[in-house]
Amino acid sequence: MGYIYLTLAILLELCGTTCMKLSDGFSQKFFAAGTLIFFGVCFYFSALSMKTIPLNIAYATWSGIGIILAAVVAKNFFHETISTPGLIGIGFIVVGVVLCNFFGANH
Repeated sequence: MGYIYLTLAILLELCGTTCMKLSDGFSQKFFAAGTLIFFGVCFYFSALSMKTIPLNIAYATWSGIGIILAAVVAKNFFHETISTPGLIGIGFIVVGVVLCNFFGANH
């Protein structure tokens, strides 16, 4: 159940980050409110996930996958560019998340 909560936390964080971008510096009240709501619920599910998933694994997975998904949203919906060093950095994040999950404290 912990990984279901973690998945929800990651998806809600992505929604919150997207709303933050759309809020235009919190000047768009609808998206500003969405940012706060999505992040609040995201942290709730993140906390639930940490009842069964160690903190280091949960946080590495949450932040790593969140970064990857945010980059995908930035490129596909906001037409932002990602540099080659940026892609290499994201690749390192993927490797780090995989290593944490397969060789972390639970293994």
